[in-house]
Amino acid sequence: MKVNQCMTREVHIADPADTLQHAAKTMADIDAGFLPVGENDRLVGIITDRDIAIRAVGAGRSPDAKVRDVMSDEVKYCYTDDEIDEVLSNMGEQQIRRLPVVDRDKRLVGVVSITDLAANGEARQTGEALCEIARPSAMHSQSI
Repeated sequence: MKVNQCMTREVHIADPADTLQHAAKTMADIDAGFLPVGENDRLVGIITDRDIAIRAVGAGRSPDAKVRDVMSDEVKYCYTDDEIDEVLSNMGEQQIRRLPVVDRDKRLVGVVSITDLAANGEARQTGEALCEIARPSAMHSQSI
């Protein structure tokens, strides 16, 4: 099965100039813990609820601080035509629960989550990936 068969196509995108408060409100409105960050039709980063809590609030930043100040600019992604088993393996190795999905022109076309993959019949492999994701490590330090 390919990623494009189970990804979420409706994606809300944050702008790097958006405030953290706006990004947090968007996450609350759509019940999501992450937003891709785009600028000039390109994916330039990711912001998560954890980035806002740890890198922003925990560091004393104001709700008016900008998304660009706390987003991760090293973006991991997958392609629409990638095989799900490969994506699950990569998510486990990289300890990532969600990935932006891009086409071969690197345009954002969706998001795929570990939940999307589990809901589409990949339960065993999803469980293995989730075990890797949950493994303690320093891979995703919240320090800037």
